[in-house]
Amino acid sequence: MSILVVGSVALDSVETPFGKKKEILGGSATFFSITASFFNKVNIVAAVGEDFPKKYVTLLKSRSVGIDGLTVSKGKTFRWVGRYDYDLNTAHTIATHLNVFKDFNPHIPRHLRQPEFLFLANIDPDLQYNVLTQVKRPKLVACDSMNYWISTKRKSLEKLLDRIDIILLNDAEARQFSGESNLIKAAQQIIAFGPKAVIIKRGEHGVLYFSKDAHFIAPAYLLETIYDPTGAGDTFAGGMMGYISRAKTINDLTIRKSIIYGSIMASFTVEDFSVNRLLEISKKDISGRFDHYRKITRF
Repeated sequence: MSILVVGSVALDSVETPFGKKKEILGGSATFFSITASFFNKVNIVAAVGEDFPKKYVTLLKSRSVGIDGLTVSKGKTFRWVGRYDYDLNTAHTIATHLNVFKDFNPHIPRHLRQPEFLFLANIDPDLQYNVLTQVKRPKLVACDSMNYWISTKRKSLEKLLDRIDIILLNDAEARQFSGESNLIKAAQQIIAFGPKAVIIKRGEHGVLYFSKDAHFIAPAYLLETIYDPTGAGDTFAGGMMGYISRAKTINDLTIRKSIIYGSIMASFTVEDFSVNRLLEISKKDISGRFDHYRKITRF
């Protein structure tokens, strides 16, 4: 079953206490698509500049990621420069150069307009809504957002929430949008706007899942080595949506298990810079870590 992701493909320059890398492959659609490709066929819609390295296009193709929706525009590729201190939950943005991404207006190619699963990565909620008008209603739609859109495009985000199934936010964003400090109350407020479920990402503190009828708590996978948390949230979404797309039925149990797979995939991503760790692992590695996670959380 096909998955479509609409988001960014970028070049990142990242510094953490464990190293420094310049002009490495990044972007929400990149992390999501490479992760989801372990589970199913995935296509991306994004924009890059004329300077986007061909080796990265080749890399995406090598992971069987469909790039018919990857537009090459005149100008430079979106770039993000960031730094992390020892508190790896907090990214410090040094510079953001939107470049061609500034004028990104997603156009879904005709043959990609019937995705069975759709992930709207972190872009302007007006653009996310516009994507929904271009596609036949998928079996499941999930979206990501951020504090900037909550502050500047709240009405647009509220309108979007009535058209999606799952929204992914971090704990600060959930509190900001809802006006509630308690995350249970925050989730209830968000669900009142229309989505069937809210997933609250809490980094090393795990994940919270709320629907109208159920709550679920998933701890983060314990790691000895963390190099770079960039893209962990998008990787989580890729693992989650990838697993759901393979499930025979979409129910509460499916969502819960997908959250574990999302957490497992994110645990691989943070072990190296960019998507490097994802390129090293196999489905056997994923299954092994999933089994170990199940073992250490059983009581």
